Amino acid sequence: MTTTERDKMAAGEWYSCLDAELDALRNVARFAVHQHNTMPPGARGSMAPALRALLGCVAEDVFVEAPFHCAYGINIILGARVYLNVGCTILDSGTVRIGERCMLGPGVHIYCAEHHKDPILRAEGMEIARPVEIGDDVWIGGGAIIIGGVTIGNGAIVGAGAVVTKSVPAGAIVAGNPARPITRASAD
Repeated sequence: MTTTERDKMAAGEWYSCLDAELDALRNVARFAVHQHNTMPPGARGSMAPALRALLGCVAEDVFVEAPFHCAYGINIILGARVYLNVGCTILDSGTVRIGERCMLGPGVHIYCAEHHKDPILRAEGMEIARPVEIGDDVWIGGGAIIIGGVTIGNGAIVGAGAVVTKSVPAGAIVAGNPARPITRASAD
């Protein structure tokens, strides 16, 4: 039995992203993203039809502003009433689950791929896909970056511009680079 680079990617193993099958999948995503980003808002509605068809799973009342970008789309799962503001990018070589009622601010980026540390293997396209799990009722401020392998618990808040390299507990508020817990002001 032959294991493809796509199989390795899905299994969380090292794979080469310089693969014809993976390139074809990224090309399908480029066309869906292009349709979404260039359709008039009235025709596009909450999401262009090609993008909705591309994504792994989309619940009800999901709204994706344009422009939006994703690498594959097929690994993105969006819960009910998710809102992705303008300029969000999801590089979904791994599974990205975004729970219900989450809000992602402008320019939020989620990166699942970790490139190989060995420069020779990196030049050969070797990477590993790390999933991202975002619970329900999470608010991620504009310009935040979420690195692969991170889980963000229910009700957490990620401050604008934060770089999240470690998992965030439910209800926590994190900010900074790298993101660290902060306390709420008493006048919520």
